[in-house]
Amino acid sequence: MNSLYQSSIKSLPLLGHGKVRDNYAVGDDKILIVTSDRLSAFDVVMNEPIPGKGMVLNQMTDFWFEKLGHIVPNHLTGVAPESVVAADEVAQVKGRAVVAKRLKPIMVEAVVRGYIIGSGWKDYQATGAICGITLPEGLQQAEKLPQPIFTPAAKADLGEHDENISFAEMESRIGAELAAKMREVAIKLYTEASEYAASRGIIIADTKFEFGLDENGVMHLMDEVLTADSSRFWPADSYATGISPPSFDKQFVRDYLETLTDWGKTAPAPPLPAEVIEKTQAKYFEAIERLTGEKLKA
Repeated sequence: MNSLYQSSIKSLPLLGHGKVRDNYAVGDDKILIVTSDRLSAFDVVMNEPIPGKGMVLNQMTDFWFEKLGHIVPNHLTGVAPESVVAADEVAQVKGRAVVAKRLKPIMVEAVVRGYIIGSGWKDYQATGAICGITLPEGLQQAEKLPQPIFTPAAKADLGEHDENISFAEMESRIGAELAAKMREVAIKLYTEASEYAASRGIIIADTKFEFGLDENGVMHLMDEVLTADSSRFWPADSYATGISPPSFDKQFVRDYLETLTDWGKTAPAPPLPAEVIEKTQAKYFEAIERLTGEKLKA
C-alpha cells in the first residue's frame, strides 16, 4: 500500500494543495488531481495519513462517475494520470489521481439531505427548518425525511467553515436558472445513488456535490462524488433513529478528538493514536468494498 501524505510532482506546475487534494496544471485545459491520504477533521488537517484513504476516495468517485454519467457530464477526460508525469513520479499518482477537465467552479456547494442529522438537525431543533425549508414537526434525530431536500452552502476559503445559505441567496449569487438546474441535478444524483447504495446495505444520509462550467457554459459534476468524505454513509443493519448512527468515514477520528479537553479544534492538530488510524482505515476500506463489491485496487 503506497501511502502518500503530500505529493511532490515536479514535472507539472503546482496549482495548489487543498485539505486532501493536490492540483497540478496539465496544459491550459486540464488538471491533475492527486488525492492524498491526508485527513481533515473540524476543518483541521491531521498530521498523520490514513494509508490508502486517498485511493479509496479516488476509486469511489470514479465508480460513481461511471454509474451516474447519464445524468450530467463530469470532469473526467480519460487521460491516464501515469501518462502526464515523469517516470519517477508514477507511484505518486497510481490509483489515486485523475486528469480532469479544467472547469470554472460554481462557488456554491450542492448539499442534498435525505435524513436529518448534523448541522441540519441542530437547525431543525432551533427553528423547525433547515436552510429556510420548513419540515414536519416531531422529527427525530437521523429520521428519514419525507423527500430529499436541497440545502446549498457557500464555499469557504481553506480552513474556514462552509456557510449554509437559502435557495434565494443561491439564486442571487449564481442566477435563478443555474441554481434551479443545480438543485434538480443534485437531487436526481442523490436519489439514484441512494437507491443503489440501499441495495448494498448502505444508507446515504446526506452528501454534497460540486459543479463547474466549461468554456461553453455547460455544467459538469466535478471534484469528489459520493465518497465517505463528502457524504454520510450509514450501515443499514445498525441504523436507528434518536441517535447519530455509526458511519463509514472519519468518525473514529472525530470521536477521539471530542475526548481531548485541551484541544480547541484549531491548528495545529494533535497526534492521532495508531489504533484510531487503523480503525479509520478499516472503515474506508469496508465502505468501498460494500459499495462496489470489490476490494480496493492497490
